[in-house]
Amino acid sequence: MPGNRNAKNVQEHIIISPIGHFDPQLIRQVVREVHRITGYDALTASVLQNVDFAFESSRDQHCSTSILEKLADLVPPGAVKILAICNVDLFIPILTYVYGEAQLGGKACIISTHRLSEGLGTAQSDIFIQRVVKEAIHELGHTFNLRHCIDHACCMHYCRTIKDVDRKTHRLCRYCKVLLEDEMKRMSKI
Repeated sequence: MPGNRNAKNVQEHIIISPIGHFDPQLIRQVVREVHRITGYDALTASVLQNVDFAFESSRDQHCSTSILEKLADLVPPGAVKILAICNVDLFIPILTYVYGEAQLGGKACIISTHRLSEGLGTAQSDIFIQRVVKEAIHELGHTFNLRHCIDHACCMHYCRTIKDVDRKTHRLCRYCKVLLEDEMKRMSKI
């Protein structure tokens, strides 16, 4: 699994792309967990300056699918995946809001911190960081072809509410770990 990639993959990495200003501690924690889960180096780079182009005034939200399309076009050489982090309210047409969205088996995913602070005061920043990490790993998992998991503790479990996010862990269940390993092996042969 992580660390067992062949020499071909040594320079490949995952880009963590904050859109806007974020606490450096939050970004460091996401970088650390992305590396822990995937084994890929995670580098921070600004790929998109803003997401104003995806704003839908009728909903007062940003369409995450539009952002994904733009991100996929901007993936720099050497990056196997890109995870953007924004703080605007995201939606897809069939849902009221989303914590994030990903291209299943693709290169791009995005999460928003907008709704992840729900119910928290300033003294609960550790819970907020854990929520962001969980959603980052979840959406990145989709780019590695992982689907939603029925295990409520698995990071790939689908969350309808913030309580669901809090209930799951930042780890993959045994089944999802195997699927991730298989996908990473497949990718290394391409």
